[in-house]
Amino acid sequence: MNLTEEANLAGCCGLYCGLCTKYQSRAPSRCIGCLGKQRSWCSIYRCCVMKRGFVICIECDEYPCERYARRGWGGDWQSRTAQENLETTREVGLETWLRGQRERRLLLENLLDNYNDGRSMSFYCMAAAVMPMELVGKAVDEMLASTQGDDLDMTAKAKALRAIIEDLALKSGIDLKLRSKPRER
Repeated sequence: MNLTEEANLAGCCGLYCGLCTKYQSRAPSRCIGCLGKQRSWCSIYRCCVMKRGFVICIECDEYPCERYARRGWGGDWQSRTAQENLETTREVGLETWLRGQRERRLLLENLLDNYNDGRSMSFYCMAAAVMPMELVGKAVDEMLASTQGDDLDMTAKAKALRAIIEDLALKSGIDLKLRSKPRER
């Protein structure tokens, strides 16, 4: 996938579709990414892309605007990740950010191909989106070292890797809960 195709996986809101379960799904209803197909149902897309002609919200002088805040961004991992992604993109530029997201997507696809028992996709997508890539890579390395020579079935491999990822996240202060309550300020 070239950088232009990779850009089709960057939602204008800051989410990267390549790390989403709907994109990674092999089902016929698989999503092709926010910019791969017109998403006129999304108010942020309508404002950012259709009305103002931008690629991502940070190009707009009004970001973060009332529409972005109204979108329902609460305290869940996706909203935190979207906002962090936009700020990172502002700092390093879209092309550099996309290269990093491509690396995350490839790492995620490795996890899904080799350690998904059919029940771990959401967990792996979240881990790939919120954890530093080095930590996820370290988890895979620990998994390989701890099971060297063992002939584990996919369920056992998934359980072991999830435990390693959860432990590394906990030690690093990273919350891997799928849904969390908004932080009180």
